[in-house]
Amino acid sequence: MVSVLDTREAARLRHPEKANRPDTPRLPKPPWLRIRLSNGGELAGTHHIVRSHGLTTVCEEAACPNLGECWSKRHATMMIMGDTCTRACGFCNVRTGRPGPLDPNEPENVAAAVAELGLRHVVITSVDRDDLDDGGAEHFHQTIQAIRARCPDTTIEILTPDFLRKDGALQRVAAARPDVFNHNLETVPSLYLKIRPGARYFHSLRLLQRVKELDATVFTKSGIMLGLGETYDEVLQVMDDLRSAEVDFLTIGQYLQPTPKHAAIARYVTPEEFESFRRIGLSKGFLLVAASPLTRSSYHADEDFARLRAARATAATPS
Repeated sequence: MVSVLDTREAARLRHPEKANRPDTPRLPKPPWLRIRLSNGGELAGTHHIVRSHGLTTVCEEAACPNLGECWSKRHATMMIMGDTCTRACGFCNVRTGRPGPLDPNEPENVAAAVAELGLRHVVITSVDRDDLDDGGAEHFHQTIQAIRARCPDTTIEILTPDFLRKDGALQRVAAARPDVFNHNLETVPSLYLKIRPGARYFHSLRLLQRVKELDATVFTKSGIMLGLGETYDEVLQVMDDLRSAEVDFLTIGQYLQPTPKHAAIARYVTPEEFESFRRIGLSKGFLLVAASPLTRSSYHADEDFARLRAARATAATPS
């Protein structure tokens, strides 16, 4: 039986590239951050299906606190193109280094796992692959096509890298017409050099805007973490920037420090503050805002997709 604690601990031990970083202090967790652990239900079955198809999940690699809950419901977020990222973001628990070659069978293996899990809605993400000429855009395209062929009724959400300096990459991914195109801003612009040094805030913002220009019917989505040192006004500005890019769905969650080598938590944001940001986001025009300490990009993604479609339908109905 797979243990959530085992997978989280295994992920924490895979960071030789961070060995020389000084430890950063950790704040004690507040009582509202209760991680739901589970070793029952379908968790072991989900683990077996993922492993039997030779797949990687962001649930494990990013040490997601919701792994037990999601896997017990047979929901797993596939992470394509390997488990090694070409960037070293200050918040991320995924291994950094030189990635291996792409697995040409991975798109079909992902589709087979989606079918075996019986997913109505699947989230596909990836590591950054700055080493590839197209950043992995064609691999995303092939994976979406493979899922469509095997599971035509399954809706597909992708969480992509920024494809920085990869001409034509975004267009190739968008041409596969995912149902949801997600790209996370992660944090406010003032923290990018510390938290997301390989990325550019306005490039990411423009990517989301460009998706809408290429296909106005696709839902766009982005997410940020709180507790890294951002200010209240900076969060509101990010919301305004995302709405200017016509982003439909915003997720806001609490940053949790994966290891002492990662960026420190500046503070824990209360559930009441998250609820306030949720209401503000809706007032700014987002179709949907998910905001809570344990909110993550793919957390409850299937239910949220149903809410997104309902919200769009309601907004399109004449009053």
